[in-house]
Amino acid sequence: MRRRSSRSSVDQSADIDMTPMLDIVFIMLIFFIVTSSFVKESGIDVNRPSAQTSETKDKGNIIVGIKPNGDVWIDKRLVDFRAVRANVARLLAENPLGSVVIVADKETKTNALVQVIDQVRLAGIMNPTIATQSESQ
Repeated sequence: MRRRSSRSSVDQSADIDMTPMLDIVFIMLIFFIVTSSFVKESGIDVNRPSAQTSETKDKGNIIVGIKPNGDVWIDKRLVDFRAVRANVARLLAENPLGSVVIVADKETKTNALVQVIDQVRLAGIMNPTIATQSESQ
């Protein structure tokens, strides 16, 4: 009589199939890319006015910049103030949960700021935020 050895079952290699793990990692990557929001800059640097009551706001996806001479910038493009409404409405359609932050230079005329706020309200955002810096800076 021959003895059967149990070596044949031990000699088999114990490979781990990595395909399911790679699939899960790839799906997670897609999930995080789709759910992330990207901040769109206005395209200009401004010297913001200071305020004692300034607060940090986490969300501000639509940024409208106003230079001291009254030029309005949205999405790194110079825009006529009459086209602010259409641009904000387009960006709002892309991101319905977005809010508008107006970044105006402290030397900007009040007339330019009021016109931009009016156009933003006509686009459907009733409470745009005006960016300031805290007085400690």
